[in-house]
Amino acid sequence: MYISQLYQYPVKSLKGREMSSMEIDDFGPKWDRRWMLVDEKGRFVTQRQCPKMGQVGVTVLLDKVVFDFQQETQSLSLDQAQGSTTQKLVNVWDDAVLGNPVEHEVNQWLSDKLQRHVQLIFMPQATLRQVDTEFAQQGDRVSFADGFPFLILSEASIEFMSEKVGFELSPLRFRPNILVSGCEAFAEDAWKRIAIGDIEFEIVKPCSRCVIPTLDLATSEKQPEVMKALLAHRKQGKHVMMGQNAIHRQLGDITVGQEVKVLA
Repeated sequence: MYISQLYQYPVKSLKGREMSSMEIDDFGPKWDRRWMLVDEKGRFVTQRQCPKMGQVGVTVLLDKVVFDFQQETQSLSLDQAQGSTTQKLVNVWDDAVLGNPVEHEVNQWLSDKLQRHVQLIFMPQATLRQVDTEFAQQGDRVSFADGFPFLILSEASIEFMSEKVGFELSPLRFRPNILVSGCEAFAEDAWKRIAIGDIEFEIVKPCSRCVIPTLDLATSEKQPEVMKALLAHRKQGKHVMMGQNAIHRQLGDITVGQEVKVLA
């Protein structure tokens, strides 16, 4: 088995970015969901409320962050993107977290494109947002991701669902960080611990899926046949499960093509 694709999502719920290699830091993939959009009350905004977010791209470069939407771009320096030190209390699910508000015209640009008021918030390095200790160790941290640093999914699982739906599904619908090739569909359901190079990952919890995988990546329109297929083939109890949440146990780099070993 090997890594076939790697994905980073710098801003929660905006478009993902494919990468050939990935640096892994304390939070997980470097810059992954270190930013989030919030409303006037400081509550997180995702594609669940604003499907068009999936059409807004974002790229973190060495010295700047670039947003793109339908051939328009807006950029700000990496320093500006890390926001003001006058922190703001924001909410992501049940967590209240102090974040750095980004004071830049990018907020108006994003608000115009999404047709709703949003503000960009950055999670500073000192923040410790604890992963649920039912599945993690004390001190395991996560960025503005829903709950865990990594989502791991197999290419065969997506191919299986594509066949059931009747058209090709992009991995980006399911927002994995690591896509694995060379195994059977849903083999990842049985993994407990894997290694990629010198980095080990604990597979801690299946990922419960919401409406986001049903959204067409180009138009943001719902495609109910996707959820129908997920319900038919991936329902576990009251939830639809696809992909596995994971926590890394070392820091370093991983690359496309690298071997994936199942340790347990």
